Amino acid sequence: MNNDAMIFKTEERAQINLRALYSSYGYSQYKMSKFEEYDLYVKNKDFLLSGDMITFTDASGKLMALKPDVTMSIIKNSTEGESLRKVFYTENVYRMPKGSRAFKEIMQVGLECIGEVDEYAVCEVLMLATKSLGCISPSWTMDVSHLGIVSGVLEYAGLGEEKEQILSLLGEKNVGGIKELCAKKGVSEEKAALVEKLATVSGNIKTVGDVVDGFAVNECAKLAVDSLKTLLNEIERTGGANVNVDFSVSSNMKYYNGIVFCGFIDGIPSSILSGGQYDNLMKRMGKSSKAIGFAVQLDLLERFEQSKKKYDFDVLVVTGDASISKINDTVSALKKEGKSVYVSKSASAFVKCASVVTVGKGE
Repeated sequence: MNNDAMIFKTEERAQINLRALYSSYGYSQYKMSKFEEYDLYVKNKDFLLSGDMITFTDASGKLMALKPDVTMSIIKNSTEGESLRKVFYTENVYRMPKGSRAFKEIMQVGLECIGEVDEYAVCEVLMLATKSLGCISPSWTMDVSHLGIVSGVLEYAGLGEEKEQILSLLGEKNVGGIKELCAKKGVSEEKAALVEKLATVSGNIKTVGDVVDGFAVNECAKLAVDSLKTLLNEIERTGGANVNVDFSVSSNMKYYNGIVFCGFIDGIPSSILSGGQYDNLMKRMGKSSKAIGFAVQLDLLERFEQSKKKYDFDVLVVTGDASISKINDTVSALKKEGKSVYVSKSASAFVKCASVVTVGKGE
């Protein structure tokens, strides 16, 4: 094992690598306070993964919140008229994870691209998302959807008012639920079958390209199909072979539009990366610019590493009455072998080690 690799935890190494990656593509670091005015978040609580927040009143009487989100702060502090603002961040957010009733401090690394977001900018963000996953693990996949396709198909089927309900069913890949809702709304069998197909499509753009073409049922869907295929063909051409089309990747259409995506690595059951285009959120916050970004949940990586870790260190060195010189020589020899070392006077140290080396008589 490399000595340098022993210095940092897995999530710390990932953080360093991701920061270097984003900087190399022209993204500058964004820093923010641990808290913002509560009003910033309360107006768009349904954008947040959890509407619960830790709040307090500051000395001037303003109600403040420990930040549950970074994106809204970046939007708030963006300037209209900028051609393109590219930022990345390394921040902790404070919120209740899904299924929990306890607040957690969650480590995130992410990036945002705001302003004149063209097709290349979208492609670059998607590409950086794949490279981010590759920085963390060689075994990764990313699923990509396009809300323009979903929206176009639902409008074609006469289900425009049921978008959020359909999105929820798509997220569950609940074909039966979609079939039942279509029947309830009197959707024809042909159109219902098209909506149901959204829940079953999964594969890279080469294998499912013809199926995706079948969703080009109106102008909205056709434009989205062309955009999705162009982007994913380019991502695959430049090394993104693990990227799949999957319309179960869903987001709130009040805030998101266009491309949405999530990324996974082997060993972690939930997505470790998620993002998408959020022009609608920009509009709701009084901004006319376009925007796309993603966040990597490094706390998931930390928990995964802790769960699979058998030992805290490679070697426990029990010193007993050994001289400092003998202890140093033993430790130096082990470090040259690439071992991580914990030195203790006795064998009762509260650490788990793969092996024990005794260099002096115990007490």
